[in-house]
Amino acid sequence: MSSIDGNAHQIADIAKKRFADEKRRVLVAVAGAPGSGKSTLAERAVELLNEGRAGCAALFPMDGYHYDDVVLEAAGRRPFKGAIDTFDAHGLRHMLLRLKENADDVVAVPVLDRTIEIARAGGRLIPQSVDILVCEGNYLLAEQAPWDRLKSIFDFTVFVDVSEANLRKRLQDRWSSYGLDPKEINRKVEENDLPNGLAIISGSSEPDRRIDNN
Repeated sequence: MSSIDGNAHQIADIAKKRFADEKRRVLVAVAGAPGSGKSTLAERAVELLNEGRAGCAALFPMDGYHYDDVVLEAAGRRPFKGAIDTFDAHGLRHMLLRLKENADDVVAVPVLDRTIEIARAGGRLIPQSVDILVCEGNYLLAEQAPWDRLKSIFDFTVFVDVSEANLRKRLQDRWSSYGLDPKEINRKVEENDLPNGLAIISGSSEPDRRIDNN
């Protein structure tokens, strides 16, 4: 069993126990820097949960709450997309509260379309029948206001740790896969993604469980 599988199994088991104890929808946060492996871990935990009972769990990435590029261009922040101030923290918080209350028969959430790097409104539907929601994102445990109001919404929190060297390598590989030239890759990693990642690692509150994904 891989380390991702082992950790995903642990998260799934904890989430199932919380649901059994609480008898209400359970929200799990999986936070970490870009390139830390948090998305893969969250996706695998949802897969494992749904193997036990199809449709009992769903994934909710926070990337759908990126500000639109038009807004970022007007603010002069387009080159820094992914920084903490380029997301709608308040909108995400209200959506998390709505999802936790689980009073609606179905909730439509925005999802980032990676092919165009733009969020699509109503990109995913989360029905009332979902018992466990796994939310993954960079700033879910950020201590900076107003992000510091998110942690208390979650029933269980996870942070995925990775070293600076591994983070740099993974971010370089990610942009290389898009066919960018080395100069542009270096700019994106060194001027934006890596500083964001290091800020996430240093500026996040202590989770319920910390996972080393080096």
